[in-house]
Amino acid sequence: MSKVTQIAHPLILHKLAFIRDKNTGSKDFRELVEEVAMLMAYEVTRDLQTEEINIDTPICTTKCKVLAGKKMAIVPILRAGLGMVDGMLKLIPAAKVGHIGLYRDEETLQPVEYFCKLPQDISERDVIVVDPMLATGGSAADAITLLKKKGAKYIRLVCLIGAPEGVKLVQDTHPDVDIYLGSIDEKLNENGYIVPGLGDAGDRLFGTK
Repeated sequence: MSKVTQIAHPLILHKLAFIRDKNTGSKDFRELVEEVAMLMAYEVTRDLQTEEINIDTPICTTKCKVLAGKKMAIVPILRAGLGMVDGMLKLIPAAKVGHIGLYRDEETLQPVEYFCKLPQDISERDVIVVDPMLATGGSAADAITLLKKKGAKYIRLVCLIGAPEGVKLVQDTHPDVDIYLGSIDEKLNENGYIVPGLGDAGDRLFGTK
């Protein structure tokens, strides 16, 4: 079973409070989402492999640790996932960025891919899938399925807020994918919104209603 990590850092909790506030406008909302994504990236990358190299300081030569192993990719789920990309890139500037857009066919209920552009070497990269909300979990699970079909092998999912229902669906569908959340909220309401949640992340990011 995949690991679920709630990153309950005081700075994340503080910023999430203002992200949740219905009176927070789009400009501040975007900035806060970016900041929380950056803080979460610090924890999400905690287990990256390092290797020792020799560095000449102004005083002497010393051994230092630098990142080793696989290259990274950040893949937002369109459209709300875009709000988390720049924050992640601030800490992982060498990462490549892919994009996935999906919608669910109303008749067949099957996911339909309307956009997918990924780095050509996606199979060799550690992939971080980002989306502010993990509600029912359907979009995240479908996006991860698509990534695997495209060759991705090393995937983790990062969301600001999740509902227990969405966490369970992703775990059941992809037990090999670890999940990182800023908060695990109470439940989904009858309309599929997270309670207490923050409303529609896409609308709040881009000022659309």
